[in-house]
Amino acid sequence: MTRMREFGTTVFAEMTRLAVETGSINLGQGFPDTDGPERMLERAVEAVRGGWNQYPPGPGLPELRRAVAEHRARWYGLEYDPETEVLVTVGATEAITAAILALCEPGDEVIVFEPYYDSYAAAIALAGAVRRPVTLRPDAGRFTFDPDELAAAAGPRTRAILVNSPHNPTGTVFTREELETIARICRDRDLIAITDEVYEHLTFDGVEHVPLATLPGMRERTVMISSAGKTFSVTGWKTGWVCAPAPLVGAVQTVKQFLTFTASAPWQLAVAYALREEMDWVAAQRAALEAKRDRLMAGLKSVGFEVFTPAGTYFIQTDIRPLGFADGHELALRLPELAGVVAIPTQVFYDDPSRGRHYLRFAFCKKDEVIDEAVRRLQRLA
Repeated sequence: MTRMREFGTTVFAEMTRLAVETGSINLGQGFPDTDGPERMLERAVEAVRGGWNQYPPGPGLPELRRAVAEHRARWYGLEYDPETEVLVTVGATEAITAAILALCEPGDEVIVFEPYYDSYAAAIALAGAVRRPVTLRPDAGRFTFDPDELAAAAGPRTRAILVNSPHNPTGTVFTREELETIARICRDRDLIAITDEVYEHLTFDGVEHVPLATLPGMRERTVMISSAGKTFSVTGWKTGWVCAPAPLVGAVQTVKQFLTFTASAPWQLAVAYALREEMDWVAAQRAALEAKRDRLMAGLKSVGFEVFTPAGTYFIQTDIRPLGFADGHELALRLPELAGVVAIPTQVFYDDPSRGRHYLRFAFCKKDEVIDEAVRRLQRLA
């Protein structure tokens, strides 16, 4: 159909295939090469062997919905009714897609901060809505937006703002001041905020993640989305959730039930346990990831890349121009041959690729020896 013709195979599938075909080190797709907490994994195995292998309830197992509500209250002071204000989804990607399909009419506009995760654009297109990008640009070593550009993007047809913080692919964590700017526009223009917070616990250097829903007047208009994949290093489990006022959750569930209906009772039970009992493991994982970030940053700088320090996520954004390259997509396709490494060209996450043509994204959620070998290979570029 016309509205989906701009979307082909995702860049993640393309680059992972290239890594496999060439035997390259994959620093492209954001998945860890180690597993999550052992006891959580055991809980999943116990659930499989204990007979939890049929359809769970459509909204999710009550045990997980209660654990999510407890987690929101404990970490952010946000109270959600697990019966009516929490919905379990097949990862955050389904949650975001279902939210956009449920809440946007054809012709409605959705503001996105670019570079944006590629599924956002596809979900907006599926809804027949129109994306309005606001570009994040480097400023003092981090990526941020121009408040005037954001205000100008919010027009009479704007229905929602899609906010990803900690932000993939730039690694930016929006400050409270930046979030207050977003919140003010949402309140003034009566907009819904859809927040992708899957990296909520993976912030570094003492940087605080502030959920948009905690700001005045925002809980009632925010669809808050997160998942277990990044927090507990189980990206393949695809277990996510939506927290929002009951009318918004009801709308999202109406769509979600016809996408996947439900999934993965064993994973849901294991994640419920982890949200209550394994946050110390998450703190240790965050510290380990911060060290991996610093390790890869130092290596990329030694190669000659300009490196932007991420305050969160799995990813480092680099500028390729100091090495004499101008096109990130071209370099990404050649990198396996030149250095035996795969990365992601950031330009594919922009409406106008020229705005991100000189960026390349590397993932640091890998074993130290993998990072070191990747850096050794990349030295060939220098």
